[in-house]
Amino acid sequence: MNIEFSSHELRDLAIAWIALSIAFAIFFAGGGQRAIFLLGSGQFGLALLVSLLTAGVAFLLHEVAHKVVAIRFGQVAEFRADYGMLGVAIMSALVGFIFAAPGAVYHRGMLTEREHGLIALAGPAMNLALVVVFVPIFLAGLVLNSGIVELVGSRGLVINAFLAAFNMLPIASLDGRTVISWSKTVFAGVFALSAALTVLLVLFVGI
Repeated sequence: MNIEFSSHELRDLAIAWIALSIAFAIFFAGGGQRAIFLLGSGQFGLALLVSLLTAGVAFLLHEVAHKVVAIRFGQVAEFRADYGMLGVAIMSALVGFIFAAPGAVYHRGMLTEREHGLIALAGPAMNLALVVVFVPIFLAGLVLNSGIVELVGSRGLVINAFLAAFNMLPIASLDGRTVISWSKTVFAGVFALSAALTVLLVLFVGI
């Protein structure tokens, strides 16, 4: 299986990664005024770095997972950023909440319903896998008493669990709608796990 990225796709992935990370950095700072304060104090760079390593990585690997599985099924697949929605993500973060739909992997070719479902499932499944990856990072932060490592770990845990649950919602163009059309059992199991993890992590790790 040959995975290739066009220059257009790499540009869109990079822009979406940076824009989404800026939006999450603003959101976690508490909105526009707080973000401006952090920018003035020179601390916004650290907040952005944390977002690049957590929300940014969660987004990138989510989309790459869609692409890899689509290509595995013989599709021509590329990510395309939605620049309008990236702007919405940043603007929503400025007023204290976040709505992020940075783009999607578009593919073409003949597919079965199962293959459609597995391509859609790949993104949330990657985010659940990343929850596991961020557990030792979070624990290392606690053991080493390193605030920045602990913050990266905790943000990585919560963001990935949330993205998995959000994308499994069976509405609009989200992954859950395609998954539930293929298998209600798979949908129910993955959505329940993602939602439960999100609630537990918010309660015990925080945001």
